[in-house]
Amino acid sequence: MTQQVKGMFSDETLQLIYRVMLDVRRLHMLRTVAARGSIAAAAQSLALSAGAVSQQLSALRREVGVELLRPDGRTVALTEAGRVLLEHADRILAAVQEAESAVAAVKGTVGTTATLAALPSTVARIVAPALIALGSDHPQLVLTCLVTDQAQLRELTLGTVDVVVGQRYHHLPDATPQGIGVTPLLDDPLLVVTAADQGDERPVALRELAEHSLAVPPPTTDCGQAILQACHQAGFTPTTRYVTADIATQLALARAGLATALVPRTAIDPASPGIRTAPIEDRPILRLLFAATRHTETANPTTTAVVAALRTAARENRTPHLPPV
Repeated sequence: MTQQVKGMFSDETLQLIYRVMLDVRRLHMLRTVAARGSIAAAAQSLALSAGAVSQQLSALRREVGVELLRPDGRTVALTEAGRVLLEHADRILAAVQEAESAVAAVKGTVGTTATLAALPSTVARIVAPALIALGSDHPQLVLTCLVTDQAQLRELTLGTVDVVVGQRYHHLPDATPQGIGVTPLLDDPLLVVTAADQGDERPVALRELAEHSLAVPPPTTDCGQAILQACHQAGFTPTTRYVTADIATQLALARAGLATALVPRTAIDPASPGIRTAPIEDRPILRLLFAATRHTETANPTTTAVVAALRTAARENRTPHLPPV
């Protein structure tokens, strides 16, 4: 073992590695169980049976010689030894990831598979154009796309996905986990959406929405929390008559004149009939759309290509026919 590698770990950690010859796959399983809270949930995300995961963790326990997990109600939790091992496992797995990126960089070619996670509101104007461009520029790359309402940064840290198109609202704290690299794509404002025969396209003060019945996402979502906090900062609690994360439903309610919706500009088709959009002038609710990858010292050609396609799509597929902010 080189002096450089020895310098990465304490003598205690090296002795542990030498003694038990830890299998990185088992360390990854331990980390996944700790994150998911149960062996069954971890097995599902790893596409394995619960029995297979239990067997590998039992082997790891025998190698280490101490219990790593303990029951915690209906879930499992790490023991003190498990927490210590996981701290070192995170460093070991990060080193493996760095090695994989370094080898890929030496090859200098885009790989054949990758997984992208994206929010539904980013698909039409950013993700779909990026996928088309990637298919043309890198036909050998098979990109699996997971579309979900919830941010997938934790899945990124667990290695389940390779690139995430995520969001962060400017007036909320940044909760990006350590070890994640973020590439900004664009600032995307929420617009006030009403029926076409209601109101006008003049900018709206956020405080005016205190008199409106709103269709908004659940407060457990990033967007729902951002709207709720922005309204509170403007001095009122919004009247939420309809709660749904589905943007098509929000637009349908606005089109019918039943509610006012707050919808990201990139999620609105400029040609959509029956609605009117207006910007918020005094307290704009802005979300930063970004592409996130696991941070490595050496850039991985595959994830770099995916992020580059997303950046190009974000730059070229803006919505100039909607009101500016």
